[in-house]
Amino acid sequence: MDVIKVENLYKQYRLGQVSTGSIAHDLNRWWHIVRGKDDPYEKITGLNNRDEEDSNEYVWALQDINFSVKQGEVLGIIGRNGAGKSTLLKILSKVTSPTKGSIKVKGRIATLLEVGTGFHPELTGRENIFLNGAILGMTKTEIRSKFDEIVAFSGVEKYIDTPVKRYSSGMYVRLAFAVAAHLEPEILIVDEVLAVGDAEFQKKCLGKMKDVSSEGRTVLFVSHNMQAIDTLCDRVILMGNGKKSTEKSKSETIKSYLENSITKIKENSNQGIRENSEYGKRLRITRVGAKAEIFWQEKLKVNFELERIDSSISEIEFGIGISSLNGQRIFTYESKDSFSFESDQMSFSVEFTQPTLVPGNYLVSVGVRSLVQTLDFLEYVNEFSVKEINSAGSHFGFSLGDSSGYIDSKVKITRF
Repeated sequence: MDVIKVENLYKQYRLGQVSTGSIAHDLNRWWHIVRGKDDPYEKITGLNNRDEEDSNEYVWALQDINFSVKQGEVLGIIGRNGAGKSTLLKILSKVTSPTKGSIKVKGRIATLLEVGTGFHPELTGRENIFLNGAILGMTKTEIRSKFDEIVAFSGVEKYIDTPVKRYSSGMYVRLAFAVAAHLEPEILIVDEVLAVGDAEFQKKCLGKMKDVSSEGRTVLFVSHNMQAIDTLCDRVILMGNGKKSTEKSKSETIKSYLENSITKIKENSNQGIRENSEYGKRLRITRVGAKAEIFWQEKLKVNFELERIDSSISEIEFGIGISSLNGQRIFTYESKDSFSFESDQMSFSVEFTQPTLVPGNYLVSVGVRSLVQTLDFLEYVNEFSVKEINSAGSHFGFSLGDSSGYIDSKVKITRF
């Protein structure tokens, strides 16, 4: 039985504006509809392609999307930043409405689209659990019966009566996911927000999503972690420029995505691709550099530069991910301290003394965030290779498939 059915879905945005258009445009559109004519602005709407210059005032964030999801199915949605994934989830979650097309949903939806979704910063963790449960239509008795389980899963027992505005981003996402997953929604929608949590918590989340699907509930999962997508999902669809690619097998879809991502790295001369319209507005990663070749046991060094656009941003944290060419995350480093701006420019050099990477090719991703918001993210922005010292050498360290976990302290950070 289909619990989600999407037919001929379109979402149009007007560039540079908060709304979809001006009053004059809205009246013009309404007048055409009344007379049974086509929307006059569809003809001047461009594709959602960040790689090409376009003078069109309107763009299709989504264009002619069709798919269905069965009860108990885990559907993975992948694609480059700005491909339309988050817009699709927001429409499914009724955060925004489609320009045209239809969506049929059977069941109660719980969503986790970004850190702190649905949380009121002034309320405590306890109060937010009850607030979210009420929004999902649950009674106090039902919420109380799940309360201890939610708190235990999130691991924030000590801070449950503290206002969530004082939570770290990791604590936010722990509690938010615990609430979304345990309050028994028929459909659970999870965006890339899980990347904020540590490796242990990510593993718990993936296990919980498996449990949810085994109970006959449906999961929609967006992630850039292809290993998680491959492990968890029954089926995968690939988004690009607001369109859904022809559906293939799970392995073929993942392969197409990775091949396209690596091609874009080479085309853009390691300067990265910023496609998500939400990123790079308040702060931009202006450069990322990593030596194209290093030898086994040589230290890996990643340099990157930031430009602050919004002067209200006072402190940032950053993360660096190293992945294999098949998209499997080898390790992730997240800064343990916040860094304050002394000017609108900031540069870092991060030297990894451990782990030692075995010979092979790898991809670098870099992200920057404030406490509860990702400010900019460049995925697979650099490709580098680790070379043999000699063919007889033994290799110890991280090999492909060994770990997707976080590393803590074996780094040297230089700010300049």
